[in-house]
Amino acid sequence: MRVFHLSAECYPIAKVGGLADVVGALPKYQNMAGMQAAVVMPFYNRKFVHENKFDVVFQGTTLLGTRRLYFEILKEQTDKLGFELYLIKIPGLLDRENIYSYPDEKEQFLAFQICFLDWINWSGQTPDLVHCHDHHSGLVPFLMYNSYLYRRLSHIPTVFTIHNGQYHGAFGWDNLHYLPEIDFYKTGLLDWNGGINPLASAVKCCWRFTTVSPSYLQELSISSNGLEYLFYVERDKGTGIINGIDTDVWDPATDPMLPEHFNAATVAKGKQKDKELLCERFGLAPDKPLIAFIGRLVVEKGSDQLPAAIERSLKEHGDKVNFLILGAGDSATEMSLNLLKQLYPQNCNVFIGYDESLAHLIYAGADFLLMPSRVEPCGLNQMYAMRYGTMPIVRSTGGLKDTVIDFGDEGGYGIRFNNVTVDDICVSVTRALVLFKDGRKIQTLRKRMMALDFSWSRSAKEYINLYESLIPKI
Repeated sequence: MRVFHLSAECYPIAKVGGLADVVGALPKYQNMAGMQAAVVMPFYNRKFVHENKFDVVFQGTTLLGTRRLYFEILKEQTDKLGFELYLIKIPGLLDRENIYSYPDEKEQFLAFQICFLDWINWSGQTPDLVHCHDHHSGLVPFLMYNSYLYRRLSHIPTVFTIHNGQYHGAFGWDNLHYLPEIDFYKTGLLDWNGGINPLASAVKCCWRFTTVSPSYLQELSISSNGLEYLFYVERDKGTGIINGIDTDVWDPATDPMLPEHFNAATVAKGKQKDKELLCERFGLAPDKPLIAFIGRLVVEKGSDQLPAAIERSLKEHGDKVNFLILGAGDSATEMSLNLLKQLYPQNCNVFIGYDESLAHLIYAGADFLLMPSRVEPCGLNQMYAMRYGTMPIVRSTGGLKDTVIDFGDEGGYGIRFNNVTVDDICVSVTRALVLFKDGRKIQTLRKRMMALDFSWSRSAKEYINLYESLIPKI
């Protein structure tokens, strides 16, 4: 089975969020299961492309409106990531360093999609299925089925995965001329709320769409930034599949970023050693429970509640708890967290920015990971944390609800709360501190967490089953 994954991000080439982790792992595990999965993404002028060798496997030109573009398809020579990697390079458009936030971002991703279709069409390739990820590739299903240029591809099934339904990539009808020749009777498949909406179009046109957790599939009908009715109408076409984690990368027994390795049998000793080194780096006492946050400091992640919740917890519990924050985003939140660091230097520290090695050490060394998300389609951080024996404290939403069972419930191993409020967060912190005092119980829960299977092997099989249900049997 030959499948192309289309994405704006892929770890380790270019990463902003969880999309990159998914696209960097799912194809590898699909190939391990016997598929032929490949990734196609834009070319970025980044470290990975400079440190690896690529072959130019195709050259061509295409039109973006009246603008003639030259493009190249570059293939990584060794398939070192466990799958074929193809980069679409367009001089002056898809050859930049950053992934997003350019003023012509719309044109970048339109050109990316058109060049992909031109490449497989003109090179005579006929994949068994095309798998598109988020709105950056959301117009591909429409173009495959409704553009006269791509009639040869119109029988190929498409699957569309929504990693975050809050972002649609919408733009005005005055940009319709950018698209290749289409059937104008089908323009309603592009439309939502008076504009061209790539995410909405993908949901309408793809054969099946998936979300990255079952709960998030239900939540899109309630909150999806204006597409609620569409997801309600198309709900039978959707499937929720929990993301996996790459257990080769995220393994505390072999992780090269950890100073001390451990497994479920040695978690108490190994985790404490990593905690001591982490606390030494940030001036915190290793004998106290350490609650961490890793992620973007944005409203979506509930980070606006962190400063007040941390300050109240420190006032309520005195010197009995430590907090460590790794992230960047909203400047006001950053400022408030840095102020807490100054006011409570013995119990609170902050790293503004992102550091992959530090993230691994925090997963290993922290006792609890706080995720007060307002929106969390799947969430990977809670799975990374549990893999490293760190208990997640999560709001009951999306994939957090699907992957974390409260330790007060049968078979539970985490802490859950219902509302993104300072009150709910502080109550959960108190529960964590009470639990921390029971050393035997917390070690039992750590071993239970570490035994859970959140590997991509399980998730990849679910995607393969979905593909097989769409591909005509010969």
